[in-house]
Amino acid sequence: MRRTITRLGPWQPHDEGLNQIILLLLLDNLPFSTVIRVQIRMQLLHFSLFDDFNNYLAFILSRAKDVPVEIRKVAGLLLKNGLMDVYNLIEPEHQQYIKLQLLYGLGEADQHIRSTCGTTISNVVQQGGISGWPELFHTLLHFLNSGDPNRNGGAMDALSKISENTPELLDSDDAWSGQRPINIFLLELFEFFHSPHANLRKLSLRFVNKYIISMPSGLYTSKNKYLDGLFLLANEPDAAVRKLVCTALLQLVEFHPSVLEPRLKDVIECMLQLNKDNNDVLALEACGFWSKYWDAQIPPENLREYLPHLTLILLSNMAYPNDDDLLADAEVIDAKEDESIPDRYQDLKPQLPCSDEDDDTCTICNLRKCSASALDVLSNVFGAKILLTFMPIIEANLSATGDEAWRDKEAAVLALGVIARGCINGLYPRLSEIVASLIPLLDHKFTLIRSTSCWTLSQFSKYIVQDSGNKKGYEQFDMVLTAFLQRISDTNKLVQGAACSALAILEEEAAEKLAPRLKEILQHLMHPLGEYQKRNLRIICDAIGTLVDAVGEELDQAHPFSDKDFITCSLDFLSGLTGCFHNGIESLVLQSNLRDMLLKCCRDGAPDVRQSAFGLLGDLARVCPIHLHPRVPEFLYLVVKQLKIPKFEKTISVANNACWAIGELAVQVPQEISPFVATVISCLIPILHQSEGVVKSMVENSAITLGRLAFVCPDLVSPHMEKCMQSWCISLSTTRDGIEKEDAFKGLCAMVKANPSVAQSSLVYVCKAIASWTKIWSTELNTEVCKVMHDYQQMLTNEAWDKFMSDLDPLVKANIAKYLV
Repeated sequence: MRRTITRLGPWQPHDEGLNQIILLLLLDNLPFSTVIRVQIRMQLLHFSLFDDFNNYLAFILSRAKDVPVEIRKVAGLLLKNGLMDVYNLIEPEHQQYIKLQLLYGLGEADQHIRSTCGTTISNVVQQGGISGWPELFHTLLHFLNSGDPNRNGGAMDALSKISENTPELLDSDDAWSGQRPINIFLLELFEFFHSPHANLRKLSLRFVNKYIISMPSGLYTSKNKYLDGLFLLANEPDAAVRKLVCTALLQLVEFHPSVLEPRLKDVIECMLQLNKDNNDVLALEACGFWSKYWDAQIPPENLREYLPHLTLILLSNMAYPNDDDLLADAEVIDAKEDESIPDRYQDLKPQLPCSDEDDDTCTICNLRKCSASALDVLSNVFGAKILLTFMPIIEANLSATGDEAWRDKEAAVLALGVIARGCINGLYPRLSEIVASLIPLLDHKFTLIRSTSCWTLSQFSKYIVQDSGNKKGYEQFDMVLTAFLQRISDTNKLVQGAACSALAILEEEAAEKLAPRLKEILQHLMHPLGEYQKRNLRIICDAIGTLVDAVGEELDQAHPFSDKDFITCSLDFLSGLTGCFHNGIESLVLQSNLRDMLLKCCRDGAPDVRQSAFGLLGDLARVCPIHLHPRVPEFLYLVVKQLKIPKFEKTISVANNACWAIGELAVQVPQEISPFVATVISCLIPILHQSEGVVKSMVENSAITLGRLAFVCPDLVSPHMEKCMQSWCISLSTTRDGIEKEDAFKGLCAMVKANPSVAQSSLVYVCKAIASWTKIWSTELNTEVCKVMHDYQQMLTNEAWDKFMSDLDPLVKANIAKYLV
């Protein structure tokens, strides 16, 4: 290559320069060291300074058939980037050469080469405009008419990319001798809907779909030809093509419904077919057609004859697939919300597990909700008219027996709830029959049937309450209320949440009619507060708040609990809130006299009250210890009182919570704990010594609390180690792995450092405690344990250490080996 070129004929590459560039591209694609790759890039940069470098890249991309495709693609990428923003500065001769090579490359057999050429052509047009390349559209039209599938595909690819980068260009009167290019190209592309080549059918449809919203005149005047093509391609084996058909019809009904109205029969039949497609992603997209249909205000009568078929498809889509046996009785969590689905169905239960890595599961979940939403719309538009053919299917599914029928049964239950509002005129005369069929399902063996039955029954709450004025109606209301209350304590968290939500809806409708059952309702709502996890705790709080709003002054007038029961439930409720909302509880502590009331409960309460009070004290110590001041010493005095044997044996649960609270306070307010350390240890040592006669959780809490005290107050705890080191280690060796055990071992390591002689006499027990770990996750603690073992090893002579290790239990020896490396 030369920097300045003087030629009589058209430009042609020199073999030497061509081979040098190809070699560099080949070398750049090999796994050389960074230094060598930098050298290769510097040589390519040197060549790029020559004014015909881009010509060589264009030749390699389009004509160098003996060069590997990957290398030709790299040349094309360099060409595209090299032309960026500087195309208009290139000599006209070189511009023309590059354009010719790019057009030639559109006909290459390799799809990647065609795509790279199409991208580069689009960039050239974006910079130079069509006026600088007047032959482009003629050539692309010629390629479309060539009968060569490669040229056909290359031309479509280039047109598609031009439409993305410069969409106005194809729909401009000035672009092609006073004609709009898009109108000419559309007529040609419609023909490819019938092509024997699947890829060309897909490319042509994808391109035409880009112009649905703008609806150029060429598309509008050929709308019937376009629709015929869509209906034909709806039967395409390739799901990607069928999805393009679905997308087209969705956009048409949303933006140009008048285009569809003369062909509604064909459109509806096509969408019914797509709505039951085996591809769940496609079926989900198709399901969105019906809501857009109503939004377009197309007369509903056009759909009436298809109602039986449509409702059956929607019902089928609301059932879980047969390969999801895992869902039958699994713990299920919420799927992500979909803003396109009405709020009523965002809380629709059950929902499927869903994560970013599980797109298929999300699709199934949203297909279910979207189908429910479409059925809801149908029921509101057509009312009881859909029941004539729909209810026999529902009844058949509800009466089906056998485990294999659970999916259809659950979908039928869900469908009843979905149509409850829109079809109530037809369903209301059968309300007692419907309720009677749903109540037993609340005890069904399958989790999803129980949870969905809760939701569906709640959708009839208004009418159940409305009928409760007579004896039979009240018995029905009472039966539903009782069933919801029982399911609040279900063993499955999904059912728990569904029952709480259903109860809140019923409470809102029933209002003062709940007064006779107020005590029972409160008992059921308070009972699970200490067991529910974060999400369900929020739901049950909503149910409690709804109850308060519903019964109003009745709650003040009634005395449903004894003082002890009410206080205990309230303390458990606050513990639950503290566990879920963490720092959010601070405002409650600050804005109320909770601290002083808690102190009173710890001091004067009955055993059940004190048990809950010390549990709440530990929670508050972990979350907002600063707000317990200045009453911490008083709390400590009271908790220590609970630990003295034999007194605590009669109130073991109280002592257990008190012991745990001491450990939490030790970690959070160590300066306050110091005066009580000796007294606490004097209580803990007897518990550890008598571990065989004490509840295991009490022994664990004592061992953990001692460890926490040892970590924060090592100097105060160390003098007591001679009395309890062995029993402490024995208790730690049976304690479950976790953060609390880590806290205890931090204290153990501190004691070994502070009192090495006592530690040496208890070496066997320390080793057994360390060997009890499956894995220490804390890097810091793992390092400390390794240091302890190495310190022990250095305390003994080699002979003494070897003998000690040989006498150890083989399993213990194997488990501590990793700490001696």
